[in-house]
Amino acid sequence: MLTKEQVLNLLNPIKDPFLHKTFEETGGVEEITIKEEKKHVSVKLAIGKTNTAEQMQLQQEVVNVLKREGAVTVGLRFSQLPDEIIQKFQPASEKDTSLLSGDSGTNFIAVASGKGGVGKSTVTVNLAVALARLGKKVGIIDADIYGFSVPDMMGVEKRPSLKGNRIVPVERFGVKVISMGFFVEDNSPVIWRGPRLGKMLTSFFKEVEWGDLDYLLLDLPPGTGDVALDVHNMIPSSKEIIVTTPHPTAAFVAARAGQMALTTDHEILGVVENMSYFESKVTGEKEYVFGKGGGNKLAEALQTKVLGHLSLQQPYEEEDVFAPSVYQEDHPNGKEYRKLAAKVVEKFEE
Repeated sequence: MLTKEQVLNLLNPIKDPFLHKTFEETGGVEEITIKEEKKHVSVKLAIGKTNTAEQMQLQQEVVNVLKREGAVTVGLRFSQLPDEIIQKFQPASEKDTSLLSGDSGTNFIAVASGKGGVGKSTVTVNLAVALARLGKKVGIIDADIYGFSVPDMMGVEKRPSLKGNRIVPVERFGVKVISMGFFVEDNSPVIWRGPRLGKMLTSFFKEVEWGDLDYLLLDLPPGTGDVALDVHNMIPSSKEIIVTTPHPTAAFVAARAGQMALTTDHEILGVVENMSYFESKVTGEKEYVFGKGGGNKLAEALQTKVLGHLSLQQPYEEEDVFAPSVYQEDHPNGKEYRKLAAKVVEKFEE
């Protein structure tokens, strides 16, 4: 009859079906019990994943090996290896290489507002482009599931492609982009709720081939609804920029989005006041169309600073370039966004 030592020698060369390392390397043989009178061998094995088809195949392999060497009956129990052993031996292709893995090295910036129509998506797009102009590797997730607009703002006409089972984002102005807008036809309304939205957001992080990114910007839906909360919970390390107009009411509403960031432990990078003023090309005078002071009032309420004041202007028209909301580098607002991007980089490098 087999001895414990012989059983161990038979099992040690067998490979864990998930880690592709032998039981000797993983220390996967946890217990061996032998009942000589019944020629029964009982074994407890620790493996990378339990309750799978691979476990069933391994079970058959172990039973065959032991019966071939003299065991009449074989009893098997399985447990899961400790996390530190799994992480040590897990093949690189099976490790979590997504942006949510914790060691991706990507800085997350959520761009939020209290209400729609204040230019939150415009700020997201132009801050991303400005960061790319500073030599950073940048991506955007258009997480405004119901009001997706980033592809149109950037003049993106292509759709993402597939590489194996991974989605390859579209790149424009040096920025990688993924949006719900790529997955609906003819600007159809999105009527999803709850779990389906959460799944789509998760896939944007986990199933997209982002590569190495320095910054990922998330264009959040306005307000403090479910999607915004899901993003806050998914990325506890995210920092946040709150967008408002100078109007006191817009700032008052935006304060709710800021408070939500604080209650979910997101650090607020600062406030961006959009549409601060209109500068007349004829007289050069600044007209404060939407009032004054909203950005400063909001920053004070959230105990942060105003990162920039952006004027009410259109990008220059260019014959060969369609990008309705992207400011050129030499445009006054393009220069302001470059300053804004430099401040953001400085805050992350503090």
